[in-house]
Amino acid sequence: MTADDLDLAVQLTVAALRETPPEAWERTAGSLEWDCWETVEHLIDDLFSYAVRLGPRTPPLDGRVPFARERRRPGGPANSVHVDRTADPAGLLQALEASGALLVAMVRTTPPQTRAYHVYGVSDPEGFAAMGIVESLVHTHDLAEGLGLTWDPPADLCSRALARLFPDAPQTTDPWPTLLWATGRAELPGHPRRTTWRWNGIPHSERTAP
Repeated sequence: MTADDLDLAVQLTVAALRETPPEAWERTAGSLEWDCWETVEHLIDDLFSYAVRLGPRTPPLDGRVPFARERRRPGGPANSVHVDRTADPAGLLQALEASGALLVAMVRTTPPQTRAYHVYGVSDPEGFAAMGIVESLVHTHDLAEGLGLTWDPPADLCSRALARLFPDAPQTTDPWPTLLWATGRAELPGHPRRTTWRWNGIPHSERTAP
């Protein structure tokens, strides 16, 4: 997975959300407990968090970069980055695009041998690109459910994200429904909906054989 793949995922997300009417942002995002504005803020925060982990000359291997995190309401997402609620939705999407660009730049410029912490496995720049792609695709699914939008991301992007982060996922099913299944958002034939899930961010060459 490359910086260009990540940039495509972010731009597709921004384009899909751009025509959303202002009053719709308070709707609940799919199966999440957050409203649509909060869900975009969570995505912004994810992309920012992944970018800054790759930033230090010696990236952290045992925890996050210690930016403070807070919830704006009980049950809301715990973020380091919040968008001014007085901004209009165009400002929210501008913040999303900006945060995505930070991670795109870090993936593009960080040496591939660099490793940084993630709770699902110490990972490399390619892994963080894949994480940013999955976050963008599946949270846009959540948002599309809440906003009544159609969202069908490119199969190739989904397929390569699955190969990088979910190598044990079924390989004979369509990539997009499979990614939704892998992240606990859908059933697949013969595979009930997951109640818990996690990806594997460790580079393939460093994984311990089962």
